[in-house]
Amino acid sequence: MPQNQRVDLKNLTLEELTGFLSGLGKEKFRARQLMRWIYRRGVTSFAEMTDLSKALREELAERATASDWTPERVEKSRDGTRKYLFRLADGQTVETVRIPMEGERATLCVSTQVGCAMACTFCLTGTFGLVRNLDPAEIGNQVCAAVKDGPVNNIVLMGMGEPLHNLENVVKALEILYCTEGFDYGPRRVTLSTSGLVPEMLELGRRVRVNLAVSLNATTDAVRDQLMPVNRRYPLRELMNACRKYPLPPSQRITFEYILIRGVNDSLEDARRLVKLLHGVKAKVNLIPFNEHDGSAFRAPGAEAVEAFQRTLLDRGMVAIRRASKGQDISAACGQLKGKLEGAQGLLPAPEQKT
Repeated sequence: MPQNQRVDLKNLTLEELTGFLSGLGKEKFRARQLMRWIYRRGVTSFAEMTDLSKALREELAERATASDWTPERVEKSRDGTRKYLFRLADGQTVETVRIPMEGERATLCVSTQVGCAMACTFCLTGTFGLVRNLDPAEIGNQVCAAVKDGPVNNIVLMGMGEPLHNLENVVKALEILYCTEGFDYGPRRVTLSTSGLVPEMLELGRRVRVNLAVSLNATTDAVRDQLMPVNRRYPLRELMNACRKYPLPPSQRITFEYILIRGVNDSLEDARRLVKLLHGVKAKVNLIPFNEHDGSAFRAPGAEAVEAFQRTLLDRGMVAIRRASKGQDISAACGQLKGKLEGAQGLLPAPEQKT
């Protein structure tokens, strides 16, 4: 069978893999064996799966494949952050970031689309436009490639793309990541970030458990309309109502990401409005100073302004954490490495230089 007609097993949930093997006349337990080989042991050659019969291995090699990724480019930061650029089968590229945490732990920031349709003005990926969705194998393969550099403790779907704009493939990828015979990530170890697609947020909550993060970044519709065009479809009142309805386990909160941009959304008045806006929502706030990059006129506020904003939230009983920017000496912000390399290759317009 031609390579492009073979089934990529990394696109299949355990249930789907069981059905695929049943169609070949194989026992159900073989699906669990395959999940262990592919995800726990990182083996993608059927010939090496030695507890499968030779006949099954040969049949799988004829009818299926287990895709495997190697990054085309890796940038390493002094703080241990690694930025991967992956070249896809159709020539497109996506980014993934490995972020070191305390105690030798690591968080992986995963992409869900090539480009993005949300057009947020502070995000370089938004300038690329949406090219296409990633399939479950392409989402999962970012994790498979990263664990070759060491364990990944937590996953955040916060890379290129809007995860809820690719809901079906993202839900399937989560089911694969959660599979106990595979990576066995529990829902508490995976966070999905959205710009605020309200109907899809509610559907996500009905279909699968995952930590929810909302990219908020403004306290008025006027400012959020400018920063995040999605707000014109789902303004703050509608977004907050959806957050109050989102199903949460008793001990969990929705994370609200708030990128602080100097002179745009970083005033103490903004901080006080944020407290009122989140009233009645089980919330914690991540404060993220803007990661400056070529092509953007936005600037990060000074340390004193960030501290004052955080203190205003804390004094009013909010959980507010300042997130330090990682990988600032490399192209770690979303879309930077893709933009730099494809700009150099003439595939994208060269970004404006900061002044």
